[in-house]
Amino acid sequence: MEEYKHYIESFQARKGEHKKFFQRLKKMPKGALDQAFAEAHEETFEEIDCLKCANCCTSISPMVTERDIDRLAKFLRLKPSQLVDDYLKQDDDGTYIMNSTPCPFLGPDNYCSVYEGRPKACREYPHTDHLKMHNLLNLAKKNASYCPAVAGVLEKLMDK
Repeated sequence: MEEYKHYIESFQARKGEHKKFFQRLKKMPKGALDQAFAEAHEETFEEIDCLKCANCCTSISPMVTERDIDRLAKFLRLKPSQLVDDYLKQDDDGTYIMNSTPCPFLGPDNYCSVYEGRPKACREYPHTDHLKMHNLLNLAKKNASYCPAVAGVLEKLMDK
C-alpha cells in the first residue's frame, strides 16, 4: 500500500475540486462517461498492481449477498449457516459483511484464498470499469479514500 499511497493523497489534496468534478461527470452522456472511466481504468491499472496493495481487503468489508454465501460456502465445503456463523456479521442495514478486517481469506502474500468463490463485490471491485458508471459515482468517490486505483482513475478523469 505504501507504494501507492500517493494516489489517494493526491486525489484528497484536490478535495476543493471534487464537487464541480462530480457534477461534470453526472452531466456527461452515459456512454461517454462509461468510455472515459474505461480508458482511465485501463491506464491506471498499467501503473498499479493490486497484489502490492490489497488495501481493500485490509480496510473495508464487502457486501455479501445470499448468492455469495451459497457460492462461498460451496467453495469452502461448508453449510451456508456455518459460513455465516464463522465469517460474517450483519451491519446496521442488515447487510452481511465479513466479521473482521483484514479479510479472513487474505493471505500474507495478498492473494485471496477463496478467489474462485469470492463475493460479487470483490469480483467487481474497484467498480471503475462497469457500464452505467452514473450509478456508481458516489461509490467511486467513497472508494477513492481506500483504493489507490480508484483515486488514480478519478484523478485521471479530473485532468481531462
